[in-house]
Amino acid sequence: MSTENEGTAVPADPAAPSAPPTPPSTTTPDQPTAQTSPPPPPPTDAPTVVQTPEATAATQAPAPAPAPAPAAAGGWPPPPPAVPAWGAPPPASPAPGSPRKRSGGLVAAVLAAALVAGGVGGGIGYWAAERGDDGVSSTTVSSGQAPAAFKRDPGTVAAVAAQALPSVVTIQAKSGAAQGGGEGEGGTGTGFVYDQEGHIVTNNHVVASAAEGGTLSVTFPDGKAYDAEVVGRAEGYDVAVLKLTNAPKGLKPLPLGDSDKVAVGDSTIAIGAPFGLSNTVTTGIISAKNRPVASGDGSGGGNSYMSALQTDASINPGNSGGPLLDASGAVIGINSAIQSTGSGFGQSQAGSIGLGFAIPVNQAKNVAQQLIKTGKPVYPVIGATVNMRGEGATIASQGTGGTPAVVPDGPAAKAGLKPGDVITGFGDRQIDSGPTLISEIWTHKPGDSVKITYERDGKTSTATVTLGERTGDS
Repeated sequence: MSTENEGTAVPADPAAPSAPPTPPSTTTPDQPTAQTSPPPPPPTDAPTVVQTPEATAATQAPAPAPAPAPAAAGGWPPPPPAVPAWGAPPPASPAPGSPRKRSGGLVAAVLAAALVAGGVGGGIGYWAAERGDDGVSSTTVSSGQAPAAFKRDPGTVAAVAAQALPSVVTIQAKSGAAQGGGEGEGGTGTGFVYDQEGHIVTNNHVVASAAEGGTLSVTFPDGKAYDAEVVGRAEGYDVAVLKLTNAPKGLKPLPLGDSDKVAVGDSTIAIGAPFGLSNTVTTGIISAKNRPVASGDGSGGGNSYMSALQTDASINPGNSGGPLLDASGAVIGINSAIQSTGSGFGQSQAGSIGLGFAIPVNQAKNVAQQLIKTGKPVYPVIGATVNMRGEGATIASQGTGGTPAVVPDGPAAKAGLKPGDVITGFGDRQIDSGPTLISEIWTHKPGDSVKITYERDGKTSTATVTLGERTGDS
């Protein structure tokens, strides 16, 4: 195919026949066939030039359809009009004054439409080519505002995170040789500014490795690091309070919310250092409330018990001790434990599967205040030993080390409880196990009076217990 002649007329070859050959006409059945002589073949060395439809349309005017060949005598329908061979010139126009067939007008209209369409298409193609010649056109759309000038509305995740991040710290705990481990062994956790005096609230299991002869370092999001020391730890609550040894001025404590008013479905924002990635923000909702959880630090120490807030915000090892915020930016919990497939509750190296648990801030606040005041935790108690395995919260037959299961003259004894009683309700909470009972007891304060429902010999009874107290973890 030649492209050099596109758009220009091609002169006729003098060797080509001056008139188009007449193709044999088709016949209808039972009609004699008209004999015609075949057209002379074109010279074998004549070049074949194929024009593009645009060139043909530009050099040839539309021609009316050729007149049909005369029908055979007495035959119907008449034979179809002769079809010119591909590439041959169109048949000659009918003589002036000859009647124009209706079909000729239809063909002319179709050709005219084709010419118009071709002209429009060519125009559009030329316009598009002209527009693209400079090579710098673009379909991207620029933002009307630069990110620095974009204003985040209050209550958005970005606004809450920007407000809270300066008060969230990453804690590096390194153990001392006195603990039997290698010098400098430890881990990473999270905490948040509790007051302007430099107190930091976190989990006990975050700092436990450095509590005896180890070192603690607290790093703020701006990169400034400070040494810290343990003010007090509550193993059972899994809460600890640190204090910066040289607290900077201008500390901004995070506001504390009311965890009792949290509702399932409320938005949550977690900030922490998962796997050491400081200042990580994740979001979710409150999935459940009053979830009984027993968790440990993985070192074989005592478990902690909490009536936890459950959230699906992504929480991983390193998030421990970090704040769980509501949509206003107030702390509603301290991220403490996760559920991982095949490993139970606690802080293993497995990742988040959307089951995270936080200590309600109302409980954590009470514990933190007690630790700051005395350095020791205070626990409410009922004065009875409860089985921690099996179904139901059953008062054991014997206490630890052969002591009585029900402390004489203690809260449970005064309420009339005995060994073998199964506690099924504590206040307005249903109790199904020993850990659940402890979790609910520790949401109260010493001196609170609570109604207890219990079963004895198949009979359900109720009693009121005034909670006692125990100081310290030992």
